[in-house]
Amino acid sequence: MEANTARQANLKAARQTKKMRGYKQPWMLHFMVLPAVLLVFVFSYVPMTGIVMAFQNYKASLGITGSPWVGLQHFRYMFENEYFVKITWNTLLFACSKIAMNLIVPFIFALLLNEVRNMGLKRSIQTLVYLPHFLSWVTLSGILIDLLAQTGLVNQFLTSAFGIKPIFFLGDGTWFRLTIIFSDVWKEFGFNTIIFLAALSGINPALYEAAEVDGATRLKQTLHITLPSLVPILIVVGTLALGNVLNANFDQVFNLYSPMIYQQGDIIDTFVYREGLLSGQFSFATAVGLFKSMISLILIAISYRLAYKFAGYRIF
Repeated sequence: MEANTARQANLKAARQTKKMRGYKQPWMLHFMVLPAVLLVFVFSYVPMTGIVMAFQNYKASLGITGSPWVGLQHFRYMFENEYFVKITWNTLLFACSKIAMNLIVPFIFALLLNEVRNMGLKRSIQTLVYLPHFLSWVTLSGILIDLLAQTGLVNQFLTSAFGIKPIFFLGDGTWFRLTIIFSDVWKEFGFNTIIFLAALSGINPALYEAAEVDGATRLKQTLHITLPSLVPILIVVGTLALGNVLNANFDQVFNLYSPMIYQQGDIIDTFVYREGLLSGQFSFATAVGLFKSMISLILIAISYRLAYKFAGYRIF
C-alpha cells in the first residue's frame, strides 16, 4: 500500500512538473503573441460590455447606465416566442446539414483526387475547386440570383432539356433550403479538401509498397491503409465543427433570402439583425445574441474535449 501511494505521488508530482515546464516558455514567444492578444481584447472583449442591454429595457437616449433593468424578461419572451423556436430549427437544419456535407464531400473528393497520377491535372483540378472559397458571398449571391432566377440559365436548361417548369429556387422554402446547403458545399469543399489531402500526404509510402508486394489492389489499399489513416483527422474536423452548430453563415443567408421565405430561411443571426438594427429592439436582439453565444461556447468546449479524447488533438 505504501509503495503504491508513493508511486502515485511521484506520478502526480511528475505531471505537475511537466505542466509547469510547459508554462515556462521563452518570453520572446509571449511577446510575439502580445499584439494578437491585444487586438482580440480590444475588438472582442471590450465591446462585450454591451451584453448588459440583454437585462435592460435599453433606450438610446438614456444609455446603458440610465436604462431600466428588467432582469430575464427578454429571455422569457424569447423562449415563449414560437417564431424563435422556428428560426432555431432553421439554424440547426442549415448548420448541421452543412457540417455533414462539408465532411463527406471533401473526404470523398480527396480520396478520388489522391488517385490521380498526373500531377498537372491534379493541381489544376484542385485550383479550380479551391477558387470559390476566395469569393465573398456578396459576389457569389449575385451570381446565384442570376443563375437560379426563373428566367436564369439553370431554369432555361431544365426547361429545354427535360421539359421541367421553371423552379423558384430562391422563393420556395424547400428549394431555398437545398440551395443554401449545396451552394455552401460548392463554395467550401475545395478548401476543406486541403485538410484531407495534407493527411493523405503524411501516410507512410512504405505501407502501400508492402501492400502491393502482398498483392493488394488499389481498392484494398484504400480500405485498409488510406481510410484508417484518415479517421483521426476526420474525427478532429467533425468534433471541432460542433462549435458551429448555431452558426448557419449570416453572409450567405442574408444575401439570398427574402421576406417570402422567412419561415423556412430565417436564422438566428438574420433575426438578430432585423430585430436589433432595423426594428430598434436592441435589448431583445442582445438577449438572443447572448443566448446563441453561450450555447456556442459550451459546444466549443465540448468539441475540444471530444477531439482530445478520441483523436488526441489539443490546442493547449
